[in-house]
Amino acid sequence: MSEFVVVGGGVIGLMTTLQLADAGHQVTVIERGVCGRESSWAGGGIVSPLYPWRYSAAVSRLASWSEGAYPELAYRLLEETRIDPEYRQKGLLYLRVDDEERALQWARQVGKPLSRVGSEVIYAKEPAACPGVDQALWMPTLGSIRNPRLMQALRARLDNMPGVSILEGCDVTAMVSERQRVVAIETSQGRVAADQVVICGGAWSAQLLEMAGVQLPVRPVKGQMLLFKARPGLVERVVLMDGRYVIPRADGRVLAGSTLEEAGFDKQTDDQARESLRASACAIIPALADYEIEHHWAGLRPGSPDGVPFIGRAPGWDNLHVNAGQYRNGLVLAPASTRLLVDLLLDRPTIIDPAPYSLEGRVC
Repeated sequence: MSEFVVVGGGVIGLMTTLQLADAGHQVTVIERGVCGRESSWAGGGIVSPLYPWRYSAAVSRLASWSEGAYPELAYRLLEETRIDPEYRQKGLLYLRVDDEERALQWARQVGKPLSRVGSEVIYAKEPAACPGVDQALWMPTLGSIRNPRLMQALRARLDNMPGVSILEGCDVTAMVSERQRVVAIETSQGRVAADQVVICGGAWSAQLLEMAGVQLPVRPVKGQMLLFKARPGLVERVVLMDGRYVIPRADGRVLAGSTLEEAGFDKQTDDQARESLRASACAIIPALADYEIEHHWAGLRPGSPDGVPFIGRAPGWDNLHVNAGQYRNGLVLAPASTRLLVDLLLDRPTIIDPAPYSLEGRVC
């Protein structure tokens, strides 16, 4: 029997496992596909909500803690695995923001460096940005991480930690319960006994919790992305305009995203989204029109009603816990979300007040 069974091998599941293993516990991860290949792989890796001043205080608290944790985590994983998650802290340019005053007021309230800059600063930082922009907002501290590399590094680290077992291609078929406890998980690879169960299934979390009679309001929300094979140095930092963004990688590749679609569990890409994303990317960085699109993909975000994740014990259960519903901010919120739940699991003082994320009163 594992002390903990973590269902879901995305960024939330693997970071949860890492922290539990760091604390000396035995953990079994059950992943329906391949670890890190769903929304954790599909996203862009910006270490901030796109427009952070438009989010609730509950999301902002998680985001702020996570932003401070990422540099250390990336360095740790590089040292331990020799896989570089490519954490880059080069700032973000916001072009054409229609609520600048609200943004600047938010920044003053939370002590975040955010300033209004003119064209001289804009084009000094991003010479290839669209011409004719007179002013923008500049956040110098924003970072990004190359999420596929992050997932590779997390997996590599866990493969070398005692007490960690990872079952991939393993579907959960039932939860075996006695009184108010889940005693085992039935899977396509057999029964897995557990003392504590943590559901980190992303967009599939609601389906998993239905097996325990818990109605979790998390749904899949599709997002499509493009990858341009651009030259190194064409774009140096994240640039955001009209809700779309470009994100540079160290090798010159540039991500462009993303769509927001209510399409159930459909992950197919389509030409209309491709052309819309390409047009948005080229509007931000016109020179991208000269580079080939190397890849076009879609992922499923775990959408929640208000974007506030569900973190904590499932109502009516003694040992069934949930960490899901980060919506568009799974990578952003992962370090804080997982640390908060692990604090609760291990009965430690929590990094922040867990009440806003509790399932009590929010699920049936």
